[in-house]
Amino acid sequence: MPRMVQRRWFPEELVGSRVVLRRHAPGNIAAFQRWYADPEIARLARYQATPMRPEEIERFFAARVVGPDALSMAVHEKATDRLVGTCAFSQLDGENGSALYHITIGESDAWGKGYGTEATQMMLDHAFGTLGLHRIALYVFEFNERAIRAYKRCGFVVEGRSRESIWRDGRWWDEMAMSVLESDWRARRDAVGGEAKAGSDADSEAPPGAHEAEPIEVGSSDRTSRVFGRWR
Repeated sequence: MPRMVQRRWFPEELVGSRVVLRRHAPGNIAAFQRWYADPEIARLARYQATPMRPEEIERFFAARVVGPDALSMAVHEKATDRLVGTCAFSQLDGENGSALYHITIGESDAWGKGYGTEATQMMLDHAFGTLGLHRIALYVFEFNERAIRAYKRCGFVVEGRSRESIWRDGRWWDEMAMSVLESDWRARRDAVGGEAKAGSDADSEAPPGAHEAEPIEVGSSDRTSRVFGRWR
């Protein structure tokens, strides 16, 4: 049976080209209070149609974000160091090397800039490349099309759905189950590395941004805690 690497779950910081992931500080509760009171985030991420109440957010933050067992990272805009979102693993199954993934880009002016996509890729790199996990799964509502496209870009595939499990915007919608395996991640990483090597000469002549993936805001739902709400 494959074993996960036994080491500290997260370093203090993971650095990407657009975002920096850091462990949450207690003062980040103010941002959470603002984000999860947003009706649009509630629409995309909660079974309930209404935003989370302040006391729910406080309990959620204490237990799932800064608690001793929390596997949560703050998403900071690299250029400004501004806190723009949060991402996390939950339901860690050490024996089988699996976990659930969640992400919220809470600042609306940070949507569409690729921050969520890069944060997700960084979390997958850490999960598979450093921690030795085997499978990362998530749940997302069918109508959250931007999130689904972004997840597919990061290697997630749709593996099932709970039919008509959410009533929103006057109709029933499915909840999608998606996952990515370590073998999927490794194959994509190797393919990208090969393409980068083969295309290095062409890239040097291409205009800036010509090969950059379309930046799409990422979202996901948290199936594990309906009391505390669902992550976007």
